[in-house]
Amino acid sequence: MKTTTPTSRDIAEIAGVSQATVSRALRNSPLVRPETRERIQSIARELNYFVNRNAAGLRTHHSNTIALLIFDDSKTVTSQLNLFFLSMLDNIVRSAARHGYDILVSLQQLHDDWHIEYRASQRADGLILLGYGDYLDYREKLDALAEANTNFMIWGPIVRDQPGHSVGCDNETGGRQATRHLLDLGRKRIAFIGSTSQRSPEFAARFAGYVRSLEAAGIQPDAALHAPAGNSEKEGYAAARNLLERNAGFDGIFAVTDLLAIGALRALQEAGKAVPADVSLVGFDDMPLAAYVTPPLTTVQQNVEAAADALVRAIVGMIEGHPVESTLITPKLVIRDSCGGRDASVPR
Repeated sequence: MKTTTPTSRDIAEIAGVSQATVSRALRNSPLVRPETRERIQSIARELNYFVNRNAAGLRTHHSNTIALLIFDDSKTVTSQLNLFFLSMLDNIVRSAARHGYDILVSLQQLHDDWHIEYRASQRADGLILLGYGDYLDYREKLDALAEANTNFMIWGPIVRDQPGHSVGCDNETGGRQATRHLLDLGRKRIAFIGSTSQRSPEFAARFAGYVRSLEAAGIQPDAALHAPAGNSEKEGYAAARNLLERNAGFDGIFAVTDLLAIGALRALQEAGKAVPADVSLVGFDDMPLAAYVTPPLTTVQQNVEAAADALVRAIVGMIEGHPVESTLITPKLVIRDSCGGRDASVPR
């Protein structure tokens, strides 16, 4: 006896909704109310219905795939990707699965058309961009994406008149949190390790927060306490060595990323500086590794789970034709042993 394969039309009739609503509910789209979504999914289970992704793609011209393009800032073939991006990757994949989308992961290529290829080949319905390198150069890529009517979301800064939409951390608030904590511990000579250039607007915003906290405490920023650096343990190590060799006389460090902070920690320890008794140290990102260095690193936490979910929700909404907005996520200071607490032997 021939059995009839259930269709989305059958589910729609039973649930009393449109086929479009059934399609969204089976992709776990947030655009469908939770109670409706659960009812539709329950009916689908009872009918033993499953989505033919290939057929659905042919009908809708959608691949149900999001391309996650990661900026490769490694300098050599033996370098690894930024560990913070790997944390984002894990959470983006999980969030996309909840929405019924696959993730195609690739590195951003340096040739002129890397940003257009995914749309033109229909390999992905939308792009999520992690990292950017030199922002002033990268801006040209964003302009090209916008001109091609590409669906894309950026993990990064929200810059005035920037094409597209971003989900980013409130970096200036994070910089204020880090510096304020060091000041509250009695530190007065707080060094800053990292870039302050507008070519790195996220880092520049963290520096702005550092400056504002110092000025609010009646302390003028000292250029001698700034050690420019890129974003690697090696550069953090070199920057801290530079501060030590110049006898900058610092009692605290705010490093603009955890990678820089971990490199600085090694330089301090090699120089015989006790952390936190001699120098309190704060990073930024709260990478998983931050809790396992010695001493564990105090850092400004970017909520990667919330960021990933916001990015996926936005790109899915965009793909489905709904308006989206840029979002700033508030960071949180995570206090560990690299700063010491109120009981640490820190000058008041």
